[in-house]
Amino acid sequence: MTILFNILVFLHVVGAAMIVGYWIATMRTPTVHPRQRDGAFLQLLTGIAMMGILPFLPDKDPNYAKLGIKFVIAIVVAVLAIIGSRKVKNGQPVSTGLAHGVGGLALLNIAIATIWQ
Repeated sequence: MTILFNILVFLHVVGAAMIVGYWIATMRTPTVHPRQRDGAFLQLLTGIAMMGILPFLPDKDPNYAKLGIKFVIAIVVAVLAIIGSRKVKNGQPVSTGLAHGVGGLALLNIAIATIWQ
């Protein structure tokens, strides 16, 4: 179980890198890249899987309040990424607030994960 959990953590970090990396790369002309949507989905799926495995790990004591807050933020990031990527696909402009919402909230989720003990 520990190996599976560690693989999920790795994929979770990759998803975060996809969201925040594209956000930083497009900072001058804010937009939402379709890979940010994919990263948001990857984060949601791996996060849910990790939450399911966590109680079965011997040395883990899950903080469900923290996990719940991170889950809500992840859903918001995914919804914003879907909206932004659909706008890009349809040739519509993506607002600066929407683009920064995707990246900024993902960065907030990373901060919660690493700082909140």
